[in-house]
Amino acid sequence: MSTHSTAVRKITISLPDELVAFADQQALETNTSRSQVISLALEYIRDLEEAHLAAEGYQFYAAEAEEFAAASATAVAEAMALNEGVPDAN
Repeated sequence: MSTHSTAVRKITISLPDELVAFADQQALETNTSRSQVISLALEYIRDLEEAHLAAEGYQFYAAEAEEFAAASATAVAEAMALNEGVPDAN
């Protein structure tokens, strides 16, 4: 769970008996409450979703950069060819 203090809201949920028993067992084993076990599980799912979305974003922008590089390669090669033989301005 987060190390910083956040607002907490009490809610009522319905779960199948086997999930309640599992949450209770996890709470007992980790010396926490059932609420903390469920909260950690939801945080874990949220973190997985954020990581998945970030990976998709990185893949999108990598592909976009690759497309730009391929599209501009001819122009870069032409500019470099034009600059061959031109003395350095320094």
